[in-house]
This record gives sequence, C-alpha cells and structure tokens, in this order.
Amino acid sequence: MSVTLDWIASAGGPLRGTITVPGDKSVSHRAVMFAALADGRTDIHGFLEGEDTRATAAIFTQLGVRIEAPSPSRRIMHGVGLHGLRAPGAPLDCGNAGTGMRLLAGLLAGQAFDSVLVGDASLSKRPMRRVVEPLAAMGARIVTSAAGTAPLHIQGGQRLHGGDLVLPVASAQLKSALLLAGLYASGVTRVREPHPTRDYTERMLKAFGADVREVDGWISLQPGAVLRSPGRIDVPADFSSAAFFMVAASIVPGSDVLIEDVGINPRRTGLLDTLRDMGADITVERRRESGGEPVADLRVRHAALHGIDVPPARVPDMIDEFPALFVAAAFARGTTRITGAEELRVKESDRIAVMAKALKSLGADIAERGDGAVIQGGAPLHGGVVDSAGDHRCAMSMVVAAQRAQAPVTIADCANVATSFPGFVELASGAGMSIRPLASSP
Repeated sequence: MSVTLDWIASAGGPLRGTITVPGDKSVSHRAVMFAALADGRTDIHGFLEGEDTRATAAIFTQLGVRIEAPSPSRRIMHGVGLHGLRAPGAPLDCGNAGTGMRLLAGLLAGQAFDSVLVGDASLSKRPMRRVVEPLAAMGARIVTSAAGTAPLHIQGGQRLHGGDLVLPVASAQLKSALLLAGLYASGVTRVREPHPTRDYTERMLKAFGADVREVDGWISLQPGAVLRSPGRIDVPADFSSAAFFMVAASIVPGSDVLIEDVGINPRRTGLLDTLRDMGADITVERRRESGGEPVADLRVRHAALHGIDVPPARVPDMIDEFPALFVAAAFARGTTRITGAEELRVKESDRIAVMAKALKSLGADIAERGDGAVIQGGAPLHGGVVDSAGDHRCAMSMVVAAQRAQAPVTIADCANVATSFPGFVELASGAGMSIRPLASSP
C-alpha cells in the first residue's frame, strides 16, 4: 500500500546546538554486504535505520545470513564466507535503493544460483545497463527489461574473469559492482574511472583483508581473496544528511550549529569545499579516524554566500548533495553555474528538473541546462506548493529553502525521506527549522 506524505515548512529561527545525523547510507550498505561475505562475526555500530539499508539487510537474510539487531543502529552479522550464500526462494526486493541493486548485481553475478533483483516504482525506472554491460564483459549473464531497467534476472554458475575495465562514467556504484564481481573472478580485476569517486568499497575491502591496490589511476583487486571479519565496524554520520544542516545554517541568520561525527571521506566532501568557496563559515574540528574512515565535527555559522562556477571535476565528489547546493545558490549573491552534472538526471528523480521547477515556482531565478543549471541568487522566495517527485533529497532541500521563504511552502510526496533519513522532521525541528507533516493517507 502506497502512502502519501506532504510537509509544510516555513521560516523558523536560527539553527543552534549540537546535532548528530544518522549513519552513512553508503557505508551501511557495504558493511552489511562485506560482513555477510566474510568469515566470522561482525558487529556494526551506527548502522543507518533507513528503508534502503534495511532492504539490503533483509536480502541477506533471504540469502541465508543470520543477522541480529540487539538495538537500534546496531547489527551483528554472522558471515557465511564468499561461497556460503544460499539460493533465495523469491525475488530480492531492493526497495528504493539504487546502491543496493547495483552492488548486489555484481555480488550475485558470481554466485552458483540464479536470482532476481526487483525494486519499487522509482528504482524500476533507473538505468541498469551501465552496470549490466561491464559485468557482462566479465562473463556475467544478467537480463534487464527492454528499457534496460529492473527487474534484473541474474543467471548463476557463470565463470567470471577479471581484466581491464574502463568505466564510461565516474560512478562509485558501478566501480563497486565490478570489484564485488571481482571477488569471484579469475585473474586480476582492474578498474579505471574517468574521475576518482568515493572509495568506500576499496577501504572496506582492505579492512576485510582483500588485496586492493591503486596505481596510476587503476584500482586492482587480486584474485583469490578470503574476507575475514575485522570484528567491529563503526559507521560514521552521513555527510549527505549533514549537508541539509550545513546549507540551512549557512543561509539562516544567527545560526551556529555543531554536527558531530560526520564522515569526511575526501571523495565525498565536494559540497564542503564548494560552500567554503561561496563564503560559508564552516570549520572542521576533532579530525580522527573511525572504522577506516576519516571523521570530524563540522561547526557551521551563518555567512553571506556568493555565487561561483562549480568546478566540473568536483561533481562526482558531491553528486548526492546538489539539491542542497541549488538552495544555497538561490540565496547567494550573484551567479552560480553548475556544469558536468548530467548524472543528476538519472538519480531517484531528474534532480536538475525537479529542483529547478520547485525553486522557480517559488520565485528563484534558475535557467536549467542539460548538464546543470545557472542560478542567479538573491531573488526573494515566496510561499507555494512544490513537488519533490518522491525524491528524498529534493524534499529535504526544499525544507531548507522554506526556512528563508516569505510564506509557508508545502512540499508534496515526502514519504521516501525514510529511505535515507528517518527522524528528519524531529531533528530539523529540534535544531530550529519550522517543519511539520501535513497529511498522510493511503
């Protein structure tokens, strides 16, 4: 049964205090996957209790992995080893998780049994040939719909082989799928990207004992890996979730907020660099390492932002944060130009179109481009009704925009926020934003 959920948000007070956002979604997905394939017991702390990550955990239960949840945000995984998964008795439902589906495609391509990956209506529209075709070059047999989308029918029992794989797009999901398939391949698997993307998979493979090397732009996985549990994994707070509070505190006068324990993987923090280039007052405090990932607290104070040309080379390092950046740009002095971001059109929604339409309807000056947008900041935003298109990041970004609007903003179709940020309304309200659910009906 589908559920509709709308929010109403309006100008609140300054953001103040100390907050902790939920665990990193990308790390949570990978922690469950690698712990399931490892020998031994892995205790995962900081697991994101979102619908996407829960869907991934449920899939591994279907595949025969015992998982305990002794408390919220904690999972104890009893690994079965690389070859210990069991054939599922039904299709494996990824829900709205594109990360889950694409990574699982690589993992399941190396199994001895057949499997089928399905997803919700949104995920079933997202392109999957970009991962299926390079996996096929490794010997996998995966059938998509005629449109190149899910369901993915994966034929087991294939002999996978490594080789040199040059990716057409910079995508951490695609890279990770190939490295997961490489765990089951003969020969060395070498992957090259047009631009380096987040390296969560490489870091975690190393933590589990795999031989992963990075030389001259090539990421190589040596054959014959045996994954062994490191015992415990601490998932850092999700930078993408922190992004909404970083932008809100930057644009709302009087704000001063501390966001604790945020993962600051250098392949993930493009928005931090971009906001600083725009004049944001953000300091990085208590730098440290947790579970192999760099972590820090982020202190964000209100500042007068100005427009910039976002470097195209930075796009892969902030691909999930562009909806929030659109909002920052709308309140910045001068022009912000975004180019090289065509990947935004094939996320949970066409994020360029959704954000441009929503902000423009409230009075922002935005010219949509094929690979980005030109945003002339400073136009006052009035109230109105906007559609998030079921995209969690667009919905939360419009809440941030409403904090500086002249009248309330109704944001339609927000139910999918639960996929990545359970408790967003409560945390945002506690920090000083004005937001409440408007309606919920079957």
